[in-house]
Amino acid sequence: RNKKVIPIEDYKTTADGLKYYDVLEGSGPVAVKGETVTWQVHFDCLYRGIDAVSSREAKLLGGNRIIAQPYELIVGSVPGRERKREFVDNANGLFSAQASPKPPPALYTVVEGMRVGGKRTVIVTPDVGYGDRGMNEIPPKATFDMSVELLEL
Repeated sequence: RNKKVIPIEDYKTTADGLKYYDVLEGSGPVAVKGETVTWQVHFDCLYRGIDAVSSREAKLLGGNRIIAQPYELIVGSVPGRERKREFVDNANGLFSAQASPKPPPALYTVVEGMRVGGKRTVIVTPDVGYGDRGMNEIPPKATFDMSVELLEL
């Protein structure tokens, strides 16, 4: 595919050491750490070009319908807090929140400073990724790329 290769020197670094590159600056509100609003994002974790974990994965709903829903988070919060509920009710029906894909902890900090409508690519190291366990096709202690799209608040 005709994907642009971004030189590592073009990446910026967050306070906690994550390297990121803004593919597209958004034009909406800015994600600010500690705000109590819920932000909706789509994330895709790619390992060696394989889409291994994604919020775009289908989820089984009642009545055997499937949807792909954005992940909801509070910037700077503890990973997974928003998804502790057993079931989530929405306009598309009821689905199990436990079955939703789990993002790496890096997602909770790297969206800080993004604007709604923005897209960011991130180099995720094992300490802020999936660590010693791995996830799906991402092996333990692996560094991988993550694409983040900030949809709305």
